[in-house]
Amino acid sequence: MRRSDFSYDLPPELIAQTPAGQRSGSRLLDVGLDGDAPLADLRMTDLPDLLDPRDLLIFNDTRVIPARLFGRKPTGGRVQMLVERVLGEHEMLAQIGASKTPKPGGTILIDLPDGRIAELVMIGRDDDLFHLRLSSGGTVMQLLDTAGRLPLPPYITHSPGSEDAERYQTLFAAKPGAVAAPTAGLHFDDALLQRLRERGLRIETLTLHVGAGTFQPMRVDDLSEHRMHAERYEIPPALADAIAQTRANGGRVVAVGTTVARALESAATAPGIVAVGEGETRLFITPGYRFRIVDRLVTNFHLPESTLLMLVSAFAGYERIFDAYRHAVAQRYRFFSYGDAMLLTRAEPAHPTE
Repeated sequence: MRRSDFSYDLPPELIAQTPAGQRSGSRLLDVGLDGDAPLADLRMTDLPDLLDPRDLLIFNDTRVIPARLFGRKPTGGRVQMLVERVLGEHEMLAQIGASKTPKPGGTILIDLPDGRIAELVMIGRDDDLFHLRLSSGGTVMQLLDTAGRLPLPPYITHSPGSEDAERYQTLFAAKPGAVAAPTAGLHFDDALLQRLRERGLRIETLTLHVGAGTFQPMRVDDLSEHRMHAERYEIPPALADAIAQTRANGGRVVAVGTTVARALESAATAPGIVAVGEGETRLFITPGYRFRIVDRLVTNFHLPESTLLMLVSAFAGYERIFDAYRHAVAQRYRFFSYGDAMLLTRAEPAHPTE
């Protein structure tokens, strides 16, 4: 398949610019499995009734950091940076926007609110990212906390405000490191989580620090030529045990978001078994991929021609997904990070023996 196979027409006014009035107030499209079955227009509050008490619900506990920085060259030219990854206390990888990007040894200055100036020194390149060292101004995380801004997605047109500071984080956000939110988790509030627990579902977390590459357009049309951006993840022992127990009890593994799905599939060593510990993934999931861990998926609506749209097409079936997207456009669902959600069921067994 080619990138152009994943294009669709989306009226711009359906791109959500603000979150729903309350987290669980979004709409939920139950896509189901049977291609002949009608799509169900529901609400997020209907989700507990769609899941089995034996199911396991998995969230991403990454926290979005204030990763957007604005600086200047010593000559006065403006520089914008988006920190992709923090490398220890004083180094980072970042995207840089400037009239002329700094050369190795060049510096970027950031004016701090207290009048001090933080200095970043360019070390070199790592693919499309710039390796920078903070030579003054404290640690990288202190710099971000002091001078950074929340990195809202490029299709959200307003500047980040106090509402975004709260609503562009999930209730599970605990481990700083992401530059984009795991947006499927934004739909869950305390009341909905309590209803899920009362129904008997087990809830666990993993960590995948979402990188800015999630918004980068593919530059090739042939999917086999695309190289995914790297993202860090961690699978805790409790989660690995919960997955094994869920499968043994006849329950299903429900991933809340494509970030959770990618982490689980990257850590899979066999159907229903994941390796505990930290890792880095460049896994690119396209139609034809056989899922080994995830049975159901809660996810938002994704950008045309994006790797995330390819992932959900692999999960629920290409034709079924595009039927669902056409339906969502016709029914005026809200799209992308602050938009509505879908509930998907895996189109094929996780393994030929299942």
